[in-house]
Amino acid sequence: MPSSFSAAASMALVALVALLSVSTLPKVVDATALTYNVAAHERACFYTWVDVPKKKLAFYFAVQSGGSFDIDVEAKGPNDKLLMNLEKERQGDYVFTANEVGEYSFCFSNDMSTFAEKVVDFEISVEHEKRPAQVEQDEKGTGPQAQAAAMDESVFRLTGELNQIDRMQKYQKTRENRNFATVISTESRIFWFSLSESTLIVVMSALQVFVVRTFFSSGKRSYV
Repeated sequence: MPSSFSAAASMALVALVALLSVSTLPKVVDATALTYNVAAHERACFYTWVDVPKKKLAFYFAVQSGGSFDIDVEAKGPNDKLLMNLEKERQGDYVFTANEVGEYSFCFSNDMSTFAEKVVDFEISVEHEKRPAQVEQDEKGTGPQAQAAAMDESVFRLTGELNQIDRMQKYQKTRENRNFATVISTESRIFWFSLSESTLIVVMSALQVFVVRTFFSSGKRSYV
């Protein structure tokens, strides 16, 4: 009886330490995922703030619809330092190291389009590359704190795998939207081609009737 009670108490202690360690850990990832409709000749910029150097900036974007599914992208750091400048890109997934503290901007430009709007899905995330020092020390020890550190490590790994699944779902969503847009465009072209073909057939038939009637009318002779 005492042994079972001590085992239950130790398990409860491990769960309590894990809960406290997870709740007291600093925020590791700060992400923003949005869908924005970029109008023709519009330049839309979005900003994020980095408070500590050497953080990782992850930037993902994909054009879901509009035109040829391409857009101009520009990323700048503090003091307008150019990090990336892309032209007519459909999608991308990039990671930057924020060496300086300050405001980072990510801009989409649709100047090349005269009338087509572009729907863009994008995500900007700021994440720490290093684990907290306390967690690294707990992993070297034994006892409840080491077990809690192992649980934290499992949570971090699960988070990474979930992020990969999320990226795969976004990729499939982009492919689905583009394929759907291609189908709609193909249907529209088939409709207008069929309408033009039918109109041409009607015009040619009317023209043939007119030619035949003119030929027989001009062939009649009049007698006195």
